[in-house]
Amino acid sequence: MPSKSDTIKSLAPPAPASSVLSQLRAENKRLKATLKKKKSKAAKALARRNNELALKPYQAELLKLQAHMEHEKNKFMILFEGRDASGKGGTIRRTTRYMNEKHYRVVALGKPTETQRTQWFFQRYVGQFPRGGEMVLFDRSWYNRAMVEPVFGFCTDEEYKYFMKGVVGFEKDLVRQGTVMLKLYFSVTKDEQARRFERRKTDPLRQWKLSEVDVQAQDRWDEFTSVKYAMLKRTHSSAAPWTIIRSNNKQAARLNALKVILNAIDYEGKDTNLDFVPDPKVVVSGAREIEKMEADRLRSGKFKA
Repeated sequence: MPSKSDTIKSLAPPAPASSVLSQLRAENKRLKATLKKKKSKAAKALARRNNELALKPYQAELLKLQAHMEHEKNKFMILFEGRDASGKGGTIRRTTRYMNEKHYRVVALGKPTETQRTQWFFQRYVGQFPRGGEMVLFDRSWYNRAMVEPVFGFCTDEEYKYFMKGVVGFEKDLVRQGTVMLKLYFSVTKDEQARRFERRKTDPLRQWKLSEVDVQAQDRWDEFTSVKYAMLKRTHSSAAPWTIIRSNNKQAARLNALKVILNAIDYEGKDTNLDFVPDPKVVVSGAREIEKMEADRLRSGKFKA
């Protein structure tokens, strides 16, 4: 026998058709949004996987390059420079991912000790230079003195001028004595750097990357641009030229950086089916970057990244 409450419910008037329709539309909209979000995540995951797969043929070529270097006892040194969050670390990781650990090293030196401060400036870097058959990748190098140190006052004007005067001859000697040197400068725009910093603030897996220097990087953008120009103008040489990597698109920057590295040494067994020509929209010579910055200054009165 039905209860009193069931009887009351059965006698309740049905919800208006318009109200039911509104509820259905709202539910449909919510389901579509959820599906779109899931598709977006899946699309991003697929894109990341495809990006990594696109690098693999060139990472395989790096193994051939390593074998050639070991046989010929080549000494290969790569400098990774650029603003904070410009993609240096990610490119280094993709470069070394499958390489033989016995024949490469990644060097990322911290602050000099008090003893090192009293020594010849290049001394602590010289101790990290490659032996025959080895590749050394510097995650920032002696060019800290040309970029970070003068902006933040970590060196004196005299120390900065001495470095700028002596570094070209120092590098010429290294190259003349058989070291292959590749100087890469990763160039990111101010807006993209800000976006990456914001991600570091909110992503617990990336928060460790955010330093006090990073926090000030945006405020000192123009100062960094000025010292970048001075560095390129003074230290881009025929013996040790700069190569600029446009790095707003991380994947394009990584792929083209690998091509530049593979083109630095002529090794045996190169896969002729691969395209080793860098994208001119991503890879720019140091000389061309200097010309562009000078043109920007003439047009707008100041340098641009």
